[in-house]
Amino acid sequence: MDIAFATKFFGALFAIMNPFVNLPIFLSLTNGKPVAEQRSAAVRVAVYATIMCGVISFAGAKIIGFFGVTIDAFRVAGGLVLLGIAFSMLHGKEITSHERGEKEKEADEEQDSIAFYPMTFPMIVGPGTIAALIIYSAQADGLSRYVAFSAVLAAVLIALFTVLFFAAAIGKLLSAKMRVVMTRLMGMILAAIAVEMMFDGAKVLAPGLAG
Repeated sequence: MDIAFATKFFGALFAIMNPFVNLPIFLSLTNGKPVAEQRSAAVRVAVYATIMCGVISFAGAKIIGFFGVTIDAFRVAGGLVLLGIAFSMLHGKEITSHERGEKEKEADEEQDSIAFYPMTFPMIVGPGTIAALIIYSAQADGLSRYVAFSAVLAAVLIALFTVLFFAAAIGKLLSAKMRVVMTRLMGMILAAIAVEMMFDGAKVLAPGLAG
């Protein structure tokens, strides 16, 4: 397994899909529902997120290639998206690219389940997650990196499922201050990864930068 690759991918993916950051959102969307119903929703969220991440990981590069976009160009664009998310996390603001509009929030009242929309998409598997999956899956060109990519994705999805499944209990233990500290830390890590991602893409698009 490529440890360096796995570490970078885990840092980026966990920062974006951070289950502890999404925990308050999940609790607010399932407020007033019994624990059994919350856990049922958590299972559906995990299934939907796994399916979406799998499809994006395997077909994402082909989709952007169909539109004539190179991986390096997407790496720069994806890095910008991740950097914007990182700045939002560092300043304690809502991640707008993963946030819903007012009309979308009103539509939730007419839905029986929030498992797919808005919890899985766009809250968990939003633009930042999609960018990270496409960029890192394109770099998984050998067996060691493929194993690392699969292991990291599985680990993050398992962590997401575990936190949401036990949301009621964990929510009581995780203070607001702890969530703020974790969000700021993940924001700084994501910012560093985003800058490196953009620079790596820019070096290929503009070779003069490498000098």
